[in-house]
Amino acid sequence: MDDLLSEKEQIEKMRAWWSDYGLYVIGGVVLGAAILFGINYYQAQKVNAEIAASVLYDEITKHVVDGDLDAAGVAAGKLDSEYGNSSYAAQSKLAVARLYMDKNRDQDAARALNELLAMSGFEHLKHVARVRLAKILLYQGKPEEVLSLLEGQENTAFAARYAEELGDAYVALGRYDEARSAYQAALGEAQPTVDQGLIQLKLMDLPENAEESTEEAAMAPGEGDSE
Repeated sequence: MDDLLSEKEQIEKMRAWWSDYGLYVIGGVVLGAAILFGINYYQAQKVNAEIAASVLYDEITKHVVDGDLDAAGVAAGKLDSEYGNSSYAAQSKLAVARLYMDKNRDQDAARALNELLAMSGFEHLKHVARVRLAKILLYQGKPEEVLSLLEGQENTAFAARYAEELGDAYVALGRYDEARSAYQAALGEAQPTVDQGLIQLKLMDLPENAEESTEEAAMAPGEGDSE
């Protein structure tokens, strides 16, 4: 009899506990299920977005290979508008910029590369973009902008390439001592990511005495006037 009463007491206690806390238990289970569903839904959406972005990127690269600038531009615009923060959007700007250069549209290429540089993250791609943009700026006769773009940039893998582009910019500005230092820095990098033979030729082409060359260049107009 005592055992029977004990069981009844336990049941009554469980009922009382469930009456007080049952709703909290149910709420916790529902909340946990909702959170789990939300996480799974988010992950599924993220995977789907990655797949869709990769399809658009593949389409862009195909158009780039075919040289179809109009079609590449349409696909790139869609990729930007729908998946603008993805790595595929960042990579597409490099691809489209190259196609622009092939079509002699250097200003459009520079714009695409600057858009990549303005994005957050993707630092490994931005180093590539800076080197390519520096070449475009030199082609456009804007060595001062190359200095603004590259001076102070530090990256072991791209140090030699940055140094070479800086050397070319210094040459364009007639700053031959700085050009010599930049070329020597490019040759001295442990990772040979540049054409060292070409840089040696660039060094050999520099004036022997930078100060005298600068003075002669400054005096030349005066000498012409005196005649």
